[in-house]
Amino acid sequence: MTKEERLQLVQLIKKKYLTLSPHTTEKSRRIWAGIESENIGYRGKGIVHEATGLSYPTITKGCKESKESATPRIRKPGGGRKSKLTQDPTIEKEIEHIVGPDTLGDPEGPLLWVSKSLRTITALLKERGKNVSYNIVAQALKNMDYSLQGNYKTKEGSSHPDRDAQFQFINKSTLEFQAKKQPVISIDAKKKENIGNFKNNGKTYRPKGKPEEVEVYDFVKKDLGKVAPYGVYDVTENNGWVSVGISRDTAPFAVNSIRSWWFKMGKERYPDAVEIYITADSGGSNGNRVKLFKKELQALADELQMTIHVSHLPPWTSKWNKIEHKMFSFISINWKGRPLISRATVINLIGNTKTKTGLTIKAELDETEYKTGIRVKKSEFKKINLVPNDFHGEWNYKIIPNYLNVIS
Repeated sequence: MTKEERLQLVQLIKKKYLTLSPHTTEKSRRIWAGIESENIGYRGKGIVHEATGLSYPTITKGCKESKESATPRIRKPGGGRKSKLTQDPTIEKEIEHIVGPDTLGDPEGPLLWVSKSLRTITALLKERGKNVSYNIVAQALKNMDYSLQGNYKTKEGSSHPDRDAQFQFINKSTLEFQAKKQPVISIDAKKKENIGNFKNNGKTYRPKGKPEEVEVYDFVKKDLGKVAPYGVYDVTENNGWVSVGISRDTAPFAVNSIRSWWFKMGKERYPDAVEIYITADSGGSNGNRVKLFKKELQALADELQMTIHVSHLPPWTSKWNKIEHKMFSFISINWKGRPLISRATVINLIGNTKTKTGLTIKAELDETEYKTGIRVKKSEFKKINLVPNDFHGEWNYKIIPNYLNVIS
């Protein structure tokens, strides 16, 4: 192309552009420019740029859009073969059963990660009659907010040799109790929170340049004090209860939280229940060595006339407790960046915590002043109808109501 021919072409494109421009949208002008440059061929974008003043990226985008708009739709929206996950919704439930015992959970985040490879999970699914590819498994895990990751520093101490076996025991027991339609709950205390206009980590939407103003120092205010939330998470129903204590995290407080959950939520959901299965950490007010916790559970078993089964997580594995990443993490997300200015604020923020998977939580203030330093005498401990399991009886045991012990 000679210089004279190029100049004539530029003038022609320019005339077209000035004629069309007032009657077209930005997108249609862009597509038109792309078509013109494609028709010219070699150095077409440069000529269109010179004639119209449109930038090279704009013309390039117009070329791409012109090709996309020229591609006819073959299927109606939503047409085509349905995905395997849509056809068989039980696949995700089976995957949850497979990865559940080996799931790690960050208590401060909802993301989960698994320690089995995609191909291993796929093979186990095929053993259960689910003929799926590992690509389908990957998509299912993504839908369920799981992610396959490498090593991450979450160990809190030395690992017990029967740690994995205990997790398998808990998982098997959970499935057995669920099959019998008996309640399965995960319990734990959340960290204490200062009440007042103090900084709370995280961000929340505010007018630009107007952040929430809080106090510089987080000194405890005597008139407001702290609160100690204690949670009960219903593993089957995906709902929970939180007793917001104002004194101390003690064994009586922990068991009273379970009692409150039962009368406010559990009793209605499980009217035919004759036993409860509890999973708890090995430390804290509900630790496996806390005699007072077992004594209080005996009182609860007698009151409810129900056998209470307990499984403690192995030492140094508190982050694996279901309540941590199924309930507490979402409470932390819900109140991030919000100063906990009053007890009522804490109750409302906890009670309004919800998730897309259907999590609901009820919360209530527990104003009881719980004493510390209570010792259980040997004579009192002997009265507890505690039956250790054959597998690690120090972690797994049941407490039978006194009336059943008398009958037997």
